[in-house]
Amino acid sequence: MTASKTTPRTASLHLSALALAATLAACQPADTPKAPSGTTTQVAAKEGQAQELGTAFDGHYRQGKWDLAAALGEELVQLHPDSPVTARIRPQYEEAKAKALAARETLRTAALWDYLTQPVKGGDQRSAAIYSKAAVDTGGGAEQPVRLIFRDHPDWGRSSYLVLENGDFDCYGGCRVQVTLDDQAPRAMAASRPKTDEAIAMFIEDEAALWKHARNAKTMAIEFPVRAGGKRTAVFEVGGLDPAKMPKW
Repeated sequence: MTASKTTPRTASLHLSALALAATLAACQPADTPKAPSGTTTQVAAKEGQAQELGTAFDGHYRQGKWDLAAALGEELVQLHPDSPVTARIRPQYEEAKAKALAARETLRTAALWDYLTQPVKGGDQRSAAIYSKAAVDTGGGAEQPVRLIFRDHPDWGRSSYLVLENGDFDCYGGCRVQVTLDDQAPRAMAASRPKTDEAIAMFIEDEAALWKHARNAKTMAIEFPVRAGGKRTAVFEVGGLDPAKMPKW
């Protein structure tokens, strides 16, 4: 087979084709930027959510709404642990969480007290009463809580006493009870059981000192003798006492 010859004309045509191809290539648009991947979009969306939570947290924190701030901070920590927003608010979150817990505890202990005002001859009788934290076996059957009462009567004046649901105190001729405030050393206080069937009550003689103890402590434990033998201890969470409810004390 005879090889084809390259003539001046064919060479010219070949060069023209190459030039046309180069021109067409130059006219093609530049590469279009790639759209963000699904992962990138999700990360941006999560960070946007973190920013919204952070803004809401800041508002509640500034207003001292500790429960709400703590809840939002917890959400950030759980759902967005690596977000810069979480790192920024973490110190304030810890503060809000502690203050929210303290506020709930204040409400809880305040609710343990019952205040009563009753009209009696000569004026009003006021009382503040609280049950022991746990039931106590006082030797009269089932364990029952012990009640601590502070009373202000227009004729009888101020008094403080314990009341049992069953059993009895071994203090008819007078006795000493041990009162412990928080983690302090016990202190002895005089007490007496009146000869009455109206209630199983034992008065603590220095009511002013006992009231002062209740105002200044979180817990107050009172150890007392019982007729069943031995001694029992009732623990009262007194930290929520509101002195304004008993204005004459």
